[in-house]
Amino acid sequence: MKEQIEAYAKRLKLSWIREHFNEVEAENHQEYLLKLFEREVQNREERKVNLLLNQAQLPKTGNQPFQWEHIQIPQGIQREEVIEGHFIKQRENLILYGGVGTGKTYLATLISLNAIHSFGNKVKFFTVASLANKLIEANQKGNLPKMMKQIEKLDLLVLDELGYIPLHKEGAELIFQVISMCYENKSLVITTNLQFGQWNHVFGDSILTEAVIDRLIHHSHLLVFNGESFRYKESLLQQ
Repeated sequence: MKEQIEAYAKRLKLSWIREHFNEVEAENHQEYLLKLFEREVQNREERKVNLLLNQAQLPKTGNQPFQWEHIQIPQGIQREEVIEGHFIKQRENLILYGGVGTGKTYLATLISLNAIHSFGNKVKFFTVASLANKLIEANQKGNLPKMMKQIEKLDLLVLDELGYIPLHKEGAELIFQVISMCYENKSLVITTNLQFGQWNHVFGDSILTEAVIDRLIHHSHLLVFNGESFRYKESLLQQ
């Protein structure tokens, strides 16, 4: 009988029940079934979250709470709506602007984690330079449509470090294609150390830069990070 139960559970894709059904203790049949289903659902949710986390490729973060003191949040969105990712439901964007080490990437990562854990959102994290390189490689190998379809399935795309490295012409054009595809269809979180007027240094073409900014600022919230570098302050404290 044990083998038959395992076989049926396997056919029904009840992996937790198949492996642990004989370990559950209960006072009656109903309680037994309830515990089985609860554990199976819990196991599936945990596996889903772990899969989403692996796919997101988020940078590692510490456990320290996020510091909001030096961040200007615009009207139209609240702090809780930012960190909890409510803007994702509205397919709005966040642009996190400020100096190096002020917490932009950390906030983008926390938003991504909450989106995965709370809503089961599909998230992907790239630096702008790494995404440009992957797009160029995919285009050269004929895999660009496949990669674009993968991005199209996301709920949130994080583009980190816009402005640190100028893009080559092909990379800039492909990044523009991604932003255009995401426009009003999914949310973007972009971190940058450059004001909009300096983005031409990244994209290398004024018309392309204007088109990128035009799509990004529509339905977007600009958060300004005015604080000093956390990494610099930590290095001073350790001296």
